[in-house]
Amino acid sequence: MKKYTLTVVSVLTLFFASCNASKEASNAGNLFDTTWQLEYISGPRIAFDGLYPNKKPQLTFDQKETRVYGNNGCNGYSAPYTLKGKFLSFGEAGPTTMMFCEGGGEQEFLNQIKQVTSYSIDKDGKLNLINGDVPVMRFKKVAKQ
Repeated sequence: MKKYTLTVVSVLTLFFASCNASKEASNAGNLFDTTWQLEYISGPRIAFDGLYPNKKPQLTFDQKETRVYGNNGCNGYSAPYTLKGKFLSFGEAGPTTMMFCEGGGEQEFLNQIKQVTSYSIDKDGKLNLINGDVPVMRFKKVAKQ
């Protein structure tokens, strides 16, 4: 009877562990093949639409190249990223165009993204970039790749 109980407990443990791993893998899968548009950024005392009057920052994660591409609200944006489970960090941004844009949101975006330590995708499908325990940026899906 002890062996039977131990076997049942072991099988159930493996089952629940694999379900949890599958859930994490599917959440990570949601990060890719999508273009994300910024809809919230913490810190600035300027209204969001004032920071980004013409174009909202967007990101697309390239899983194969481990780079993120898009724009920072003004100029093109590209940087390497490191992803380990829910832990996410961004490397130095690559060369970019040098357009002048209104609002000042570009620098705010670049400052906040350097501080990201993890991510989550909430029940509404929004991507939250987090610094410690605090969400500092929130993105919505705008296009499937």
